[in-house]
Amino acid sequence: MKVSFWTSSALTGPQPRLGFVDELRAFRSDESGVLAKPMIMILVLMFALGGLGMDLVRMERDRTNLQYTLDRAVLAAADLDQPLDPEAVVIDYMSKSGLGEYTTVVVPEVSPTAKRVKASVDTEFTAGWMNSIFYEDYMRNPDTYELEPITLPLLASSTAVESIGNVEISLVLDVSGSMRSNNRLVNLKRAAKEFVQTMDDNTEDGKMSISIVPYSTQVSMPAAFLDEMRVSDEHSYSNCINFDGSDFSTTGLNLSREYERTMHFSVWNYYDYRDDDEHVRQPTCASDADNPERTALLMSDNVAQLQNYIDAFEHSENTSIDLGMKWGTALLDPSVQPIIATLANDANPNQSIEARYANRPVSYQDTETLKVIVMMTDGQNTAQYYIKNDYREGLTPVWYNPEENVYSTYDPNRYGSDKYYWHQTGEWEDHPYGNGTYQETYCDGREYYGRCYDGSWKTRTVDEPGEALQLSYADLFAETSLRYLYRDLFGDWMSNASWYWYNRLYSYVGDSTKDSRTLAVCDAAKEKGIVVFTIGFEAPWRGQQVLQQCASSASHYYDVDGLEISDAFASIASAIRQLRLTE
Repeated sequence: MKVSFWTSSALTGPQPRLGFVDELRAFRSDESGVLAKPMIMILVLMFALGGLGMDLVRMERDRTNLQYTLDRAVLAAADLDQPLDPEAVVIDYMSKSGLGEYTTVVVPEVSPTAKRVKASVDTEFTAGWMNSIFYEDYMRNPDTYELEPITLPLLASSTAVESIGNVEISLVLDVSGSMRSNNRLVNLKRAAKEFVQTMDDNTEDGKMSISIVPYSTQVSMPAAFLDEMRVSDEHSYSNCINFDGSDFSTTGLNLSREYERTMHFSVWNYYDYRDDDEHVRQPTCASDADNPERTALLMSDNVAQLQNYIDAFEHSENTSIDLGMKWGTALLDPSVQPIIATLANDANPNQSIEARYANRPVSYQDTETLKVIVMMTDGQNTAQYYIKNDYREGLTPVWYNPEENVYSTYDPNRYGSDKYYWHQTGEWEDHPYGNGTYQETYCDGREYYGRCYDGSWKTRTVDEPGEALQLSYADLFAETSLRYLYRDLFGDWMSNASWYWYNRLYSYVGDSTKDSRTLAVCDAAKEKGIVVFTIGFEAPWRGQQVLQQCASSASHYYDVDGLEISDAFASIASAIRQLRLTE
């Protein structure tokens, strides 16, 4: 039997079309669309949130643009180089950025070394989507609405501060003999004084300290400073230190060790200065008393004091860039802070530094303070002299009678017995002149042209006037140049005097060693964060090479001639100010 299967439509045939109402009833009773309602609600909610998000995005866009413009405006207004009124600068920035309709409140605080500008905007953002939704609702029910635009608060505020922080400066200045040429010292004085004035004009009181280190063959420090250190005491005529080579690998001083004091002596000239009651001229180490303008000036911001000090510079002797740099860095190193604190104490009779600087030099970790060296030379390292150890202490074979200004030099082997050569008379005697008697021949009558009338020639014992004092090496060198010693005192009777009383007394540190020492202390300074500016003032090639390597960078080195040195110092002053703003 054959069976056939039919669909219901096939059995029932074509169905009639339902009416609209019947379709709605069928849709309502049809549970196959049960998720449609939630989906519609979700879509409506997403649409609402999307529209709200668009309003918020637009508001954030406007706020970001406003904040960005305000930030730029206050930065420009707070620039210390900006001569215009801070409020005018901010308003101009806002107007040119299309934001001039906003009310901007500007509060400036200005001083010579700092400028603080605060600006704020308090306005409203008019919503777009939200207002359109409520506007349609308003159009349907105008009698029940008081239409006001929907707004959101739009706020922006910005503050910019540009201020110059603390700064410690060491001015290391060459005052060697070559500075006499081409008006170099005159031009240096002018430039350095202008630098001091510029730095003072751009610094609040108490925020800047300047130490000035003039150098030639040596660097002379204030006696009160070395009194706070352990320094050998062979003499007290001057105050310089002979550093070891290892001392140049560090920036500071070791206050627990003893340093060797430089002897007070001169390898120059052929003169004796005892009868003038003066110390030798052009000593390796200048004395405080004879050369106060050559002694370092410590921690000051007193413009008059600094400029008067610079004005008194005098040129003399050789060039020791390494020693200038060593002391320049030491006066920025916290290791000397105890000495500065002592010298800044009001109760200290040697007080030479204002009490407000008692905490300087500050730690290298003090981010509020910039440490700077400005080192200038017109030359290159030359010989640095020192007395050999065998001639630093003890007594010499030289006696001096100050009342009669007579030297007596001693030779134990002369004539087979101890003899003293009386320099002024050219005689050999058994004692120094002034410490004995001598036989005087005289006429007890009337002497006329070497003849004795109305009497006879007689002899008598006479006490020698004055008193001869045996001189120490320190005392002898302090007032008698080495060249006078060998040529005049001993050269009268000693054939090899130049060897015994000149060449073998002293030695020196040579230029190549001093170049290495200079670069070593420069590297040590830069490693500690000290900013090093160098100026080659008509300097020779070798000196320029050292200066270029010593500087913090190529842009920190200046090669100048003549009046250009003033431009170099002015540029450095400007650079220091900028560094103080960014450090």
